[in-house]
Amino acid sequence: MEDFGFRILKKSPRSQARLGLLKTPHGRVRTPAFVVVATQATVKTLSPKELKEIGVQIVLANTYHLYLRPGPEIVAKLGGLHRFMNWPAPLMTDSGGFQIFSLKEGLEQGIGKIFPEEKASIKNDNIKEQIKKNQSKLVKVTEKGVEFTSYLDGSKHFFMPELSIKIQKQLGADIIFTFDECTSPLAGYDYTKKAMERTHRWTERCIQEFKVKNSKSKVKQVLFGIVQGGEYKDLREESAKFIASYPFFGFGIGGSLGKSKKDMRNILEWTIPHLPERKPRHLLGIGRPEDIREAVKRGIDFFDCVWPTRIARNGTFIISEKETIKITQAKYKKSKAPIMKNCLCYCCQNFTRAYLHYLFRANEILALRLASLHNLTFMINFMAKMRREIKEAKL
Repeated sequence: MEDFGFRILKKSPRSQARLGLLKTPHGRVRTPAFVVVATQATVKTLSPKELKEIGVQIVLANTYHLYLRPGPEIVAKLGGLHRFMNWPAPLMTDSGGFQIFSLKEGLEQGIGKIFPEEKASIKNDNIKEQIKKNQSKLVKVTEKGVEFTSYLDGSKHFFMPELSIKIQKQLGADIIFTFDECTSPLAGYDYTKKAMERTHRWTERCIQEFKVKNSKSKVKQVLFGIVQGGEYKDLREESAKFIASYPFFGFGIGGSLGKSKKDMRNILEWTIPHLPERKPRHLLGIGRPEDIREAVKRGIDFFDCVWPTRIARNGTFIISEKETIKITQAKYKKSKAPIMKNCLCYCCQNFTRAYLHYLFRANEILALRLASLHNLTFMINFMAKMRREIKEAKL
Protein backbone atom coordinates (compact mmCIF):
# COMPACT_ATOMS: atom_id res chain seq x y z
CA MET A 1 0.00 0.00 0.00
CA GLU A 2 1.77 3.12 -1.25
CA ASP A 3 0.34 5.39 1.46
CA PHE A 4 1.97 3.24 4.14
CA GLY A 5 5.40 1.75 4.53
CA PHE A 6 7.99 0.67 7.05
CA ARG A 7 11.73 0.55 6.39
CA ILE A 8 14.51 -0.64 8.63
CA LEU A 9 17.29 1.92 8.23
CA LYS A 10 19.94 0.34 10.44
CA LYS A 11 20.43 -2.68 12.67
CA SER A 12 22.63 -2.58 15.72
CA PRO A 13 25.63 -4.94 15.71
CA ARG A 14 25.37 -5.14 19.51
CA SER A 15 21.73 -6.21 19.93
CA GLN A 16 18.47 -6.72 18.06
CA ALA A 17 17.75 -2.98 18.16
CA ARG A 18 16.93 -1.30 14.87
CA LEU A 19 16.25 2.15 13.46
CA GLY A 20 13.11 2.37 11.37
CA LEU A 21 10.94 4.78 9.43
CA LEU A 22 7.16 4.45 9.36
CA LYS A 23 5.30 6.18 6.54
CA THR A 24 1.59 7.08 6.89
CA PRO A 25 -0.77 9.45 5.05
CA HIS A 26 -0.36 11.88 7.95
CA GLY A 27 3.42 11.89 8.14
CA ARG A 28 6.41 9.81 9.11
CA VAL A 29 7.59 8.38 12.42
CA ARG A 30 11.19 7.58 13.25
CA THR A 31 11.50 4.47 15.38
CA PRO A 32 11.99 3.33 18.08
CA ALA A 33 9.17 5.68 19.08
CA PHE A 34 7.03 6.39 22.12
CA VAL A 35 3.34 6.65 21.23
CA VAL A 36 1.75 9.21 23.55
CA VAL A 37 -1.64 8.11 24.85
CA ALA A 38 -4.58 10.42 24.14
CA THR A 39 -7.22 8.21 25.75
CA GLN A 40 -10.27 10.35 25.08
CA ALA A 41 -8.89 12.11 21.98
CA THR A 42 -6.77 14.35 24.17
CA VAL A 43 -3.49 14.10 26.04
CA LYS A 44 -4.61 15.28 29.43
CA THR A 45 -3.72 18.95 30.19
CA LEU A 46 -1.78 19.51 26.91
CA SER A 47 -2.77 20.86 23.51
CA PRO A 48 -1.83 19.28 20.16
CA LYS A 49 0.32 22.36 19.45
CA GLU A 50 2.33 21.74 22.63
CA LEU A 51 2.75 18.06 21.75
CA LYS A 52 4.15 18.91 18.34
CA GLU A 53 6.48 21.53 19.83
CA ILE A 54 8.13 18.98 22.13
CA GLY A 55 8.55 16.48 19.30
CA VAL A 56 5.67 14.01 19.76
CA GLN A 57 5.46 12.02 16.52
CA ILE A 58 2.38 9.85 17.03
CA VAL A 59 -0.48 9.41 19.50
CA LEU A 60 -2.92 6.64 20.40
CA ALA A 61 -6.61 7.08 21.27
CA ASN A 62 -8.89 4.61 23.02
CA THR A 63 -11.65 2.95 21.00
CA TYR A 64 -13.73 1.91 24.02
CA HIS A 65 -13.85 5.36 25.61
CA LEU A 66 -14.59 7.14 22.33
CA TYR A 67 -17.32 4.61 21.58
CA LEU A 68 -19.02 5.53 24.87
CA ARG A 69 -18.47 9.26 24.45
CA PRO A 70 -18.94 11.12 22.09
CA GLY A 71 -19.61 8.09 19.84
CA PRO A 72 -17.88 7.08 16.60
CA GLU A 73 -20.74 8.36 14.42
CA ILE A 74 -20.21 11.90 15.71
CA VAL A 75 -16.46 11.68 15.16
CA ALA A 76 -16.98 10.38 11.62
CA LYS A 77 -19.48 13.13 10.76
CA LEU A 78 -17.01 15.74 11.98
CA GLY A 79 -14.31 14.50 9.63
CA GLY A 80 -12.64 11.72 11.60
CA LEU A 81 -10.43 11.65 14.65
CA HIS A 82 -7.54 13.62 13.13
CA ARG A 83 -9.78 16.58 12.44
CA PHE A 84 -11.92 16.12 15.55
CA MET A 85 -8.94 16.44 17.91
CA ASN A 86 -6.91 18.65 15.55
CA TRP A 87 -4.00 16.21 15.41
CA PRO A 88 -2.41 16.38 11.93
CA ALA A 89 0.24 13.71 12.52
CA PRO A 90 0.09 9.88 12.62
CA LEU A 91 -2.55 8.37 14.88
CA MET A 92 -3.36 4.93 16.28
CA THR A 93 -6.43 3.54 17.98
CA ASP A 94 -6.42 0.43 20.15
CA SER A 95 -9.19 -2.13 19.69
CA GLY A 96 -10.96 -1.84 23.05
CA GLY A 97 -9.71 -5.30 24.02
CA PHE A 98 -7.55 -4.00 26.84
CA GLN A 99 -10.74 -2.92 28.63
CA ILE A 100 -11.59 -6.61 29.02
CA PHE A 101 -8.65 -6.72 31.37
CA SER A 102 -8.57 -3.23 32.86
CA LEU A 103 -12.27 -3.23 33.77
CA LYS A 104 -12.26 -6.88 34.83
CA GLU A 105 -9.08 -8.40 36.31
CA GLY A 106 -7.36 -5.00 36.44
CA LEU A 107 -10.10 -3.68 38.69
CA GLU A 108 -10.75 -6.83 40.66
CA GLN A 109 -7.08 -7.67 41.30
CA GLY A 110 -5.64 -4.14 41.29
CA ILE A 111 -2.80 -5.05 38.92
CA GLY A 112 -1.27 -4.02 35.62
CA LYS A 113 0.35 -5.88 32.73
CA ILE A 114 3.35 -6.81 34.87
CA PHE A 115 2.70 -7.96 38.44
CA PRO A 116 3.66 -6.82 41.02
CA GLU A 117 6.05 -4.18 39.69
CA GLU A 118 3.51 -2.23 37.67
CA LYS A 119 0.34 -2.06 39.72
CA ALA A 120 -2.60 -0.54 37.92
CA SER A 121 -4.05 2.76 39.07
CA ILE A 122 -7.73 3.23 38.31
CA LYS A 123 -8.42 6.27 40.43
CA ASN A 124 -7.84 8.68 37.54
CA ASP A 125 -10.76 10.49 35.92
CA ASN A 126 -12.98 9.50 38.85
CA ILE A 127 -13.53 6.11 37.20
CA LYS A 128 -13.21 4.29 40.52
CA GLU A 129 -15.96 6.35 42.12
CA GLN A 130 -18.20 5.97 39.08
CA ILE A 131 -17.64 2.20 39.14
CA LYS A 132 -18.78 2.03 42.76
CA LYS A 133 -22.13 3.45 41.69
CA ASN A 134 -22.54 0.57 39.26
CA GLN A 135 -23.09 -2.70 41.10
CA SER A 136 -23.34 -4.68 37.82
CA LYS A 137 -20.39 -6.76 36.70
CA LEU A 138 -18.39 -4.67 34.27
CA VAL A 139 -17.24 -7.32 31.81
CA LYS A 140 -18.53 -10.68 30.57
CA VAL A 141 -16.51 -12.51 27.91
CA THR A 142 -18.18 -14.94 25.49
CA GLU A 143 -17.21 -16.48 22.16
CA LYS A 144 -19.21 -13.83 20.32
CA GLY A 145 -17.56 -10.93 22.08
CA VAL A 146 -17.57 -8.95 25.31
CA GLU A 147 -20.42 -7.42 27.26
CA PHE A 148 -19.34 -4.16 28.90
CA THR A 149 -21.04 -2.11 31.55
CA SER A 150 -20.38 1.56 30.93
CA TYR A 151 -18.54 3.18 33.83
CA LEU A 152 -20.34 6.42 32.87
CA ASP A 153 -23.96 5.42 33.37
CA GLY A 154 -24.18 1.67 33.92
CA SER A 155 -25.62 1.00 30.45
CA LYS A 156 -24.86 -2.33 28.76
CA HIS A 157 -22.83 -2.59 25.55
CA PHE A 158 -21.65 -5.56 23.52
CA PHE A 159 -18.33 -5.45 21.67
CA MET A 160 -17.60 -7.95 18.94
CA PRO A 161 -14.49 -8.10 16.73
CA GLU A 162 -16.58 -6.79 13.83
CA LEU A 163 -17.86 -3.86 15.88
CA SER A 164 -14.35 -2.96 17.06
CA ILE A 165 -13.15 -2.75 13.45
CA LYS A 166 -16.26 -0.80 12.42
CA ILE A 167 -15.71 1.75 15.20
CA GLN A 168 -12.02 2.11 14.40
CA LYS A 169 -12.88 2.62 10.74
CA GLN A 170 -15.31 5.39 11.73
CA LEU A 171 -12.68 7.01 13.97
CA GLY A 172 -10.25 6.92 11.06
CA ALA A 173 -6.84 6.48 12.70
CA ASP A 174 -3.94 5.53 10.44
CA ILE A 175 -3.13 2.35 12.39
CA ILE A 176 -5.75 0.16 14.06
CA PHE A 177 -5.57 -3.09 16.03
CA THR A 178 -7.43 -6.38 16.05
CA PHE A 179 -9.76 -7.15 18.95
CA ASP A 180 -8.13 -9.39 21.56
CA GLU A 181 -8.56 -10.63 25.10
CA CYS A 182 -5.82 -9.29 27.35
CA THR A 183 -5.26 -11.74 30.21
CA SER A 184 -4.11 -11.03 33.75
CA PRO A 185 -0.62 -11.87 35.09
CA LEU A 186 -2.53 -13.96 37.65
CA ALA A 187 -4.40 -15.99 35.03
CA GLY A 188 -3.39 -19.64 35.00
CA TYR A 189 -2.21 -21.63 32.00
CA ASP A 190 -5.59 -23.12 31.12
CA TYR A 191 -7.43 -19.80 31.01
CA THR A 192 -4.57 -18.05 29.21
CA LYS A 193 -4.63 -20.76 26.53
CA LYS A 194 -8.42 -20.49 26.19
CA ALA A 195 -8.22 -16.70 25.87
CA MET A 196 -5.39 -16.95 23.32
CA GLU A 197 -7.38 -19.36 21.15
CA ARG A 198 -10.41 -17.09 21.39
CA THR A 199 -8.22 -14.14 20.40
CA HIS A 200 -7.07 -16.09 17.33
CA ARG A 201 -10.66 -16.72 16.27
CA TRP A 202 -11.50 -13.06 16.86
CA THR A 203 -8.45 -12.11 14.80
CA GLU A 204 -9.81 -13.97 11.78
CA ARG A 205 -13.14 -12.19 12.17
CA CYS A 206 -11.35 -8.83 12.41
CA ILE A 207 -9.45 -9.54 9.20
CA GLN A 208 -12.65 -10.31 7.31
CA GLU A 209 -14.40 -7.22 8.64
CA PHE A 210 -11.38 -5.05 7.83
CA LYS A 211 -11.42 -6.30 4.23
CA VAL A 212 -15.13 -5.53 3.88
CA LYS A 213 -14.90 -2.08 5.47
CA ASN A 214 -11.74 -1.18 3.52
CA SER A 215 -13.39 -2.03 0.22
CA LYS A 216 -16.22 0.44 0.95
CA SER A 217 -14.28 3.28 2.58
CA LYS A 218 -12.02 6.08 1.42
CA VAL A 219 -10.28 6.19 4.83
CA LYS A 220 -6.77 4.78 4.46
CA GLN A 221 -5.76 2.48 7.31
CA VAL A 222 -3.53 -0.47 8.10
CA LEU A 223 -4.18 -3.27 10.59
CA PHE A 224 -1.91 -4.64 13.32
CA GLY A 225 -2.46 -8.15 14.71
CA ILE A 226 -1.93 -8.83 18.42
CA VAL A 227 0.06 -11.72 19.91
CA GLN A 228 -1.24 -13.17 23.17
CA GLY A 229 -0.17 -16.13 25.35
CA GLY A 230 0.65 -14.59 28.71
CA GLU A 231 3.84 -15.66 30.44
CA TYR A 232 3.90 -19.14 28.88
CA LYS A 233 6.59 -19.92 26.32
CA ASP A 234 4.66 -22.45 24.26
CA LEU A 235 1.60 -20.21 24.09
CA ARG A 236 3.60 -17.12 23.10
CA GLU A 237 5.35 -19.06 20.35
CA GLU A 238 2.09 -20.57 19.12
CA SER A 239 0.35 -17.19 19.09
CA ALA A 240 3.26 -15.42 17.37
CA LYS A 241 3.32 -18.05 14.61
CA PHE A 242 -0.44 -17.86 14.15
CA ILE A 243 -0.63 -14.06 14.00
CA ALA A 244 2.47 -13.89 11.77
CA SER A 245 0.80 -16.23 9.27
CA TYR A 246 -1.52 -13.38 8.24
CA PRO A 247 -0.39 -10.39 6.14
CA PHE A 248 -0.73 -7.74 8.84
CA PHE A 249 1.08 -4.45 8.32
CA GLY A 250 2.53 -4.78 11.83
CA PHE A 251 2.25 -6.66 15.09
CA GLY A 252 1.36 -5.82 18.66
CA ILE A 253 2.60 -7.84 21.61
CA GLY A 254 -0.19 -7.73 24.17
CA GLY A 255 -1.56 -9.40 27.24
CA SER A 256 0.14 -10.21 30.51
CA LEU A 257 3.89 -9.72 30.51
CA GLY A 258 4.47 -11.92 33.53
CA LYS A 259 5.24 -11.35 37.17
CA SER A 260 8.63 -9.63 36.83
CA LYS A 261 10.78 -7.59 34.48
CA LYS A 262 12.68 -10.78 33.69
CA ASP A 263 9.44 -12.43 32.60
CA MET A 264 8.79 -9.54 30.22
CA ARG A 265 12.24 -9.89 28.67
CA ASN A 266 11.76 -13.65 28.29
CA ILE A 267 8.39 -13.16 26.62
CA LEU A 268 9.93 -10.83 24.05
CA GLU A 269 12.75 -13.29 23.36
CA TRP A 270 10.23 -16.09 22.80
CA THR A 271 7.92 -14.01 20.63
CA ILE A 272 9.99 -11.75 18.37
CA PRO A 273 11.89 -14.49 16.46
CA HIS A 274 8.54 -15.71 15.08
CA LEU A 275 7.47 -12.29 13.75
CA PRO A 276 8.44 -11.02 10.28
CA GLU A 277 11.76 -9.19 10.44
CA ARG A 278 10.77 -6.27 8.22
CA LYS A 279 7.45 -5.38 9.82
CA PRO A 280 6.95 -3.02 12.78
CA ARG A 281 6.49 -4.37 16.31
CA HIS A 282 4.56 -2.62 19.07
CA LEU A 283 4.81 -3.53 22.75
CA LEU A 284 1.42 -2.55 24.11
CA GLY A 285 1.05 -0.75 27.43
CA ILE A 286 4.71 -0.44 28.47
CA GLY A 287 6.25 2.97 29.13
CA ARG A 288 8.93 2.99 31.82
CA PRO A 289 12.31 3.99 30.36
CA GLU A 290 14.24 1.01 31.74
CA ASP A 291 11.64 -1.39 30.28
CA ILE A 292 11.66 0.40 26.94
CA ARG A 293 15.45 0.16 26.70
CA GLU A 294 15.40 -3.60 27.29
CA ALA A 295 12.60 -4.05 24.75
CA VAL A 296 14.37 -1.93 22.12
CA LYS A 297 17.44 -4.13 22.54
CA ARG A 298 15.21 -7.10 21.69
CA GLY A 299 13.76 -5.52 18.54
CA ILE A 300 10.66 -3.55 19.55
CA ASP A 301 9.82 -0.43 17.52
CA PHE A 302 6.79 1.17 19.24
CA PHE A 303 5.60 1.64 22.82
CA ASP A 304 2.51 3.25 24.33
CA CYS A 305 1.64 3.92 27.95
CA VAL A 306 -0.22 6.41 30.14
CA TRP A 307 2.50 6.14 32.81
CA PRO A 308 4.43 9.39 32.09
CA THR A 309 1.34 11.60 32.15
CA ARG A 310 -0.46 9.69 34.90
CA ILE A 311 2.41 10.04 37.37
CA ALA A 312 2.83 13.68 36.29
CA ARG A 313 -0.67 14.47 37.48
CA ASN A 314 0.24 12.90 40.83
CA GLY A 315 3.26 15.20 41.22
CA THR A 316 5.93 12.74 40.09
CA PHE A 317 8.66 13.95 37.73
CA ILE A 318 10.97 11.68 35.71
CA ILE A 319 14.60 12.74 36.17
CA SER A 320 16.52 9.77 34.71
CA GLU A 321 15.90 6.37 33.15
CA LYS A 322 15.47 4.84 36.59
CA GLU A 323 14.63 7.80 38.85
CA THR A 324 11.61 9.92 39.64
CA ILE A 325 10.98 12.53 42.33
CA LYS A 326 7.77 13.28 44.20
CA ILE A 327 7.64 17.07 44.18
CA THR A 328 5.10 17.31 47.02
CA GLN A 329 7.71 16.13 49.53
CA ALA A 330 8.66 18.79 52.11
CA LYS A 331 12.35 18.78 51.12
CA TYR A 332 11.47 20.59 47.87
CA LYS A 333 9.58 23.44 49.53
CA LYS A 334 12.52 25.88 49.29
CA SER A 335 14.55 24.34 46.49
CA LYS A 336 15.81 26.80 43.88
CA ALA A 337 16.84 24.02 41.49
CA PRO A 338 14.90 23.09 38.37
CA ILE A 339 13.53 19.57 38.03
CA MET A 340 16.50 18.71 35.77
CA LYS A 341 19.51 20.96 35.15
CA ASN A 342 20.06 20.02 31.52
CA CYS A 343 16.43 19.73 30.45
CA LEU A 344 15.31 22.29 27.87
CA CYS A 345 11.59 21.86 28.46
CA TYR A 346 9.50 24.93 29.34
CA CYS A 347 9.01 23.68 32.88
CA CYS A 348 12.70 23.21 33.68
CA GLN A 349 13.79 26.39 31.91
CA ASN A 350 11.39 28.62 33.82
CA PHE A 351 10.42 27.20 37.22
CA THR A 352 12.03 25.96 40.43
CA ARG A 353 11.22 22.86 42.38
CA ALA A 354 9.92 25.13 45.11
CA TYR A 355 7.37 26.71 42.79
CA LEU A 356 6.26 23.34 41.47
CA HIS A 357 5.99 22.04 45.05
CA TYR A 358 3.77 25.03 45.85
CA LEU A 359 1.58 24.55 42.76
CA PHE A 360 0.84 20.92 43.61
CA ARG A 361 0.22 21.72 47.27
CA ALA A 362 -2.19 24.47 46.18
CA ASN A 363 -3.93 22.13 43.72
CA GLU A 364 -3.28 24.51 40.85
CA ILE A 365 -4.03 23.22 37.33
CA LEU A 366 -0.75 24.63 36.04
CA ALA A 367 1.04 22.03 38.14
CA LEU A 368 -0.48 19.20 36.12
CA ARG A 369 0.37 20.89 32.83
CA LEU A 370 4.00 21.58 33.69
CA ALA A 371 4.60 18.09 35.06
CA SER A 372 3.00 16.48 32.00
CA LEU A 373 5.04 18.70 29.69
CA HIS A 374 8.28 17.75 31.44
CA ASN A 375 7.61 14.01 31.59
CA LEU A 376 6.63 13.77 27.94
CA THR A 377 9.63 15.88 26.93
CA PHE A 378 11.81 13.45 28.88
CA MET A 379 10.27 10.48 27.08
CA ILE A 380 10.64 12.04 23.62
CA ASN A 381 14.28 12.94 24.33
CA PHE A 382 14.92 9.48 25.75
CA MET A 383 13.67 7.85 22.56
CA ALA A 384 15.79 10.22 20.45
CA LYS A 385 18.81 9.30 22.58
CA MET A 386 18.24 5.61 21.94
CA ARG A 387 17.92 6.22 18.20
CA ARG A 388 21.32 7.96 18.31
CA GLU A 389 22.79 5.06 20.28
CA ILE A 390 21.57 2.58 17.68
CA LYS A 391 22.96 4.74 14.87
CA GLU A 392 26.32 4.90 16.63
CA ALA A 393 26.29 1.16 17.43
CA LYS A 394 26.21 1.83 21.18
CA LEU A 395 22.96 0.01 22.01
